[in-house]
Amino acid sequence: MPDTTKFVLTEKQLPSYWANVLPSLKEPMAPPLHPGTKQPLTPADLAPIFPMALIEQEMSMQPQIDVPGEVLDIYRLWRPTPLFRARRLERALDTPAHIYYKYEGVSPAGSHKPNTAVAQAYYNKQAGIKRLATETGAGQWGSALALACTLFGMDCTVYMVKVSYHQKPYRRLMITSWGAEIFPSPSDKTNSGRAILEQSPDSPGSLGIAISEAVEDAATHPDTNYSLGSVLNHVCLHQTVIGLECKEQMALAGESPDVVIGCFGGGSNFAGIALPYLLDKLNGSPVRLLAIEPTACPTLTRGNFDYDFGDTAELTPLLKMYTLGHRFVPPKIHAGGLRYHGAAPLCSHLLHHGWIEARAYQQLDVFEAAMQFAKTEGVIPAPESSHAIKAAVDEALAAKQEGRKRTILFNLSGHGHFDMSSYENYLAGKLENFGFESELKQ
Repeated sequence: MPDTTKFVLTEKQLPSYWANVLPSLKEPMAPPLHPGTKQPLTPADLAPIFPMALIEQEMSMQPQIDVPGEVLDIYRLWRPTPLFRARRLERALDTPAHIYYKYEGVSPAGSHKPNTAVAQAYYNKQAGIKRLATETGAGQWGSALALACTLFGMDCTVYMVKVSYHQKPYRRLMITSWGAEIFPSPSDKTNSGRAILEQSPDSPGSLGIAISEAVEDAATHPDTNYSLGSVLNHVCLHQTVIGLECKEQMALAGESPDVVIGCFGGGSNFAGIALPYLLDKLNGSPVRLLAIEPTACPTLTRGNFDYDFGDTAELTPLLKMYTLGHRFVPPKIHAGGLRYHGAAPLCSHLLHHGWIEARAYQQLDVFEAAMQFAKTEGVIPAPESSHAIKAAVDEALAAKQEGRKRTILFNLSGHGHFDMSSYENYLAGKLENFGFESELKQ
């Protein structure tokens, strides 16, 4: 299909299962530890805040896990999502590379996040849970869970990182439009939030703080469970619908990627596009899997691979992951969804053993790539997704320098329609780069 720009699957081609890579790993993952006893977690340890179905998925050794029919019915509202050949960007770069992007911004919430939000709401509803509590950074996850909860007739409470709460008012309004309640974090609604405010009344918040508040909320209300939008195995699992569709669509294009790219905060959208290709790599494929993060919060590229808490108040299990330390508060970059101190243990494990790569970019370079993409392909991308665009551009320019073709696939995980204040600041010259060491010293 030499002239095709858009590769579209029918609803009948929507994947009916999620791809689980855990049974295929060459090296066993380190287990999560109980925060009190420091012993490996048991299902009973997680039962107070997660339904058993998700706990089983977190530890499952089944290579494929069926998507429930009710979840598939909702997926069909926007899935399968389109795959595009970025021909205009290729021409602008004058590169022999072929650039493809999977566009997750067509979901009702405008990002990839509903892929797991709908699944998590379904399993909690089946378990008799009435309300879900969660955190959100830039608001993509909070809006996705608010959507999922309203579709299943559940209540939802969102703790949104305070700096993003004020930077991104329209995502906040999306959350309330779908019937959820939302609080800027740190808030006065929880013990952990009040403790932070007492120490630092002007705290901009962080995902670690917001997680503490949401976990505390769930643990102190019997009708409420906690829902996490990234990091955990079952979240990465649900997102593999992205990569499974990509494999079918790339086959329609008659190509196979040399490099697969995703931006990286906690790991969900990167895992979603990369894990189905990891299964090929584990069987000898030379495909490269590249995770991209901000230099202001360089968890994969500058963090330590060690056990750490997933939240600031030390309420979560200890996870073996790349981490900047659970008390690290990142600077106020506009890619709010990438401001997390830790990383998915599964992705951390893969990086530690050399199965994936990681790279970090400065904020201004990312926005420059986003503007080039918007002016060639027409889509104004989310600041988070623009990290993947920057990497795709660099890979295409490297192919140009080498004088040989390279097939590049990246996940455009969301649109930037509710991030226009970020673009306004960029165009006005008000954005700046942040260095990691200088932030740590403050």
